[in-house]
Amino acid sequence: MKDEQKIKELLERGVAELIGKDNLEKRLKSGEKLRIKHGADPTAPDLHLGHSVVLKKLKEFQELGHKIVFIIGDFTAKIGDPSGRTTTRPVLSDKEIKNNAKTYFQQVGKILDIKKTEIHYNGEWFSKEGWKDVLELTGKFSLHRILERDDFEKRIESGAEISAAEILYPIMQAYDSVKIKADIEIGGTDQKFNMLAGRTLQRRMNMAEQYVITIPLLIGTDGEKKMSKSLGNYVGITEKPETQYGKIMSIPDKLLPGYFNLLINLNFDGKENPRDAKMRLAFEIVKTYHSEKEAKKAQENFINLFQKKEIPSDIPEIKIKKEEALGDILVENKIISSKSEFRRLLAENAIDVDEKTITDVHHKIEKNAIIKIGKRKFIRIILN
Repeated sequence: MKDEQKIKELLERGVAELIGKDNLEKRLKSGEKLRIKHGADPTAPDLHLGHSVVLKKLKEFQELGHKIVFIIGDFTAKIGDPSGRTTTRPVLSDKEIKNNAKTYFQQVGKILDIKKTEIHYNGEWFSKEGWKDVLELTGKFSLHRILERDDFEKRIESGAEISAAEILYPIMQAYDSVKIKADIEIGGTDQKFNMLAGRTLQRRMNMAEQYVITIPLLIGTDGEKKMSKSLGNYVGITEKPETQYGKIMSIPDKLLPGYFNLLINLNFDGKENPRDAKMRLAFEIVKTYHSEKEAKKAQENFINLFQKKEIPSDIPEIKIKKEEALGDILVENKIISSKSEFRRLLAENAIDVDEKTITDVHHKIEKNAIIKIGKRKFIRIILN
């Protein structure tokens, strides 16, 4: 009975859609151990909480004894997944892909048991198979059906280009499922088309079709768009505890139900004070990716900083030898990326010097000063 409840939660909690649910539920209850596929192209070196939503679902399957098969798309990363894209992705070099892949499993290991995970790079097969294999594979798909996907239709309507390689992408992802004999594929809702392609190819190659489980996309800290490093609305799973905690505390209240459900598997009933709920959420997230000790420290730091309005003692220091414009100091020391970012922050009243908001783009630092940027970042400037 206990296992049946776990299976029910596994197939319902945090799941957007499950294709083949009834039959899958029977197989799981029978005790059969299945092969669960998830793939990721190493197009960036860092994972964020948006990635963790799918990884946590994989972990649930792993804890019930199923085999997680994780595919690093070192070959498909050269094309780039067109899902959700309005333009063709820039092509990555082999060196960039290799460097990004290096950090992947260190980060994935914070959620999955890597020792129990079967790992493949899809270059294992794609780099060895030639044109004969490609022609045989593409012959099993309709170009008309591929171009029907929303991403491509929107690009065609807008006049944006679609590369021939991008058309091959769902076919290649489908072939991954064939090669590793996937029983289930799990991915974000934006991956549905690609995962269904896996079912099509398996069927046409006389294999059992994989079940498809789609997981909701996590909305970013801006409360509007899906979490993405390129949009700056992300919480990295390897970011410092204080940064993780502070970012969670900054999310709009409307995100709380989704964050509770998808990130810590708890329901948010709406009765709790939003600030208290965010503190509980932030604590659990820091505890998950660092430790309980670090979570307590991050919480104490937040309380001192924002509720007691104290300045932390361990803030970064910049030493200067003469009077200098604040914008130059921040750009030169890579605290901010550019002068244009400095002007934007000034326009938003987001920079304080010794607790006074400044708006002058030429403001000079003439003595030791505490700089506050936004809500969470502090810098101590020391004039020698």
